[in-house]
Amino acid sequence: QVQLVESGGGLVQPGGSLRLSCAASGFTVSLYAMGWFRQAPGKEREFVASINRSGDTTYYHDSVEGRFTITRDNAKDTIELQMNSLNPEDTAVYFCVADLIVVPSRTYRAIEYWGQGTQVTVSS
Repeated sequence: QVQLVESGGGLVQPGGSLRLSCAASGFTVSLYAMGWFRQAPGKEREFVASINRSGDTTYYHDSVEGRFTITRDNAKDTIELQMNSLNPEDTAVYFCVADLIVVPSRTYRAIEYWGQGTQVTVSS
């Protein structure tokens, strides 16, 4: 069955960095766009970043542009999110997602595949 397994979350101080990874299985990963959403306590789930099937087009939420970088390795069926200059507003559960289209304008309710999420906490 389809599985998206995130790893790499944790506690980091403001200004620090984390790298999230997502291992995908159970579907032809190279045919799907992939990305990351996040959900902070009391807030709606929001788009963070996405990457197209071939990896040559990426999208970012304005709040993470220039700080986060999304990459994918179709040979290993994985994607990563490098997060730098983290601040407390980045604290959230981060979800790996996959669908034929993953772009900022697409509501999270329409995304087909989800991981279980990994907690990222930015605090001193």
